[in-house]
Amino acid sequence: MQCPRCQAEVEPKAKFCPSCGAALAEGAAPTAGPAAGLGPRPGESVEEESDLWEGAYSPKAMVGTWVLLAVVSIAVIAGAIFLGTVEAAAGIALLWPIAIGLIVVMWVIGIGLALYRKWSVHYKVTTQRLIHRRGLLSVRTDRIELIDVDDITFQQGLVERMFGVGTVNISSSDRSHPELLLRGIDEVHRISDLIDDARRKERRRRGLHIEAI
Repeated sequence: MQCPRCQAEVEPKAKFCPSCGAALAEGAAPTAGPAAGLGPRPGESVEEESDLWEGAYSPKAMVGTWVLLAVVSIAVIAGAIFLGTVEAAAGIALLWPIAIGLIVVMWVIGIGLALYRKWSVHYKVTTQRLIHRRGLLSVRTDRIELIDVDDITFQQGLVERMFGVGTVNISSSDRSHPELLLRGIDEVHRISDLIDDARRKERRRRGLHIEAI
């Protein structure tokens, strides 16, 4: 038998889903929604949701891009010097303006991309949810219940490891966002552990509440 809320396999005689905590009628089809057993009991206080961490895309995640732009800029300058020396007799008047213009355009694009990512990507972790908002003019917000998060990993490239940034990979039973990548996370190791700890605490809290019912 499957739980209709998270699609996890449950025992036929189980009263509650071991994955999401939804109440299951013994010997009948499982139900979901307000009667799923996740609401507070009469007289029981509801735990308020509080923020644990907020962040945005870190420009340090683009260190590799800055290094590449610096190398290309040096190569363009060196090429301009070499060509200017070789073709001095021909008098190439536009050589340096073209080289400088190319360098300026590359850096403007790189800085613009970094600013766009910083301003358009926002992350928030609360005691109950993970919220991912992206976009400037058209904004999209994704929300995942921490109790639905199944696994949390993070990955870093060689340069990213030097600066402590990386990408957090969230695997969940949420149908709309089974895989969610949080890119450009500063202190990625600490943030990954923070999300995992919050997920475990929320699952224990829901588990204790279910057992109390």
